[in-house]
Amino acid sequence: MTLQTPSPFSSAAVPAQVSFDRRELGVILTLYGRMVAAGEWRDYGISCLKEVAVFSIFRRTAEHPLYRIEKRPMQRNRQGIYAVIGMNGQILKRGHDLKTVLRVLEKKLIRAVD
Repeated sequence: MTLQTPSPFSSAAVPAQVSFDRRELGVILTLYGRMVAAGEWRDYGISCLKEVAVFSIFRRTAEHPLYRIEKRPMQRNRQGIYAVIGMNGQILKRGHDLKTVLRVLEKKLIRAVD
């Protein structure tokens, strides 16, 4: 019988974290850049946690986020991986396709011309 002690660097000891991949960040940052150019948004933050990755959008740096774009892989078979959540915690849109979910924010860019 051999006794093995667990290594502090083993994969079981380190919890996996959820993050946005390059394609997802490209889609999000494209929309973010357009909204910054329109003067609507000014700052963002990214959080990669154990069960969720969050892209927070701010109007000013020291505020609560206007919107949160969340990626929850555990919701894959239910409502969808992606969600856009408003400032008050209301879920604005949920789905499996990131571009489709982000359309709810693109409507803010469309303005009537006088």
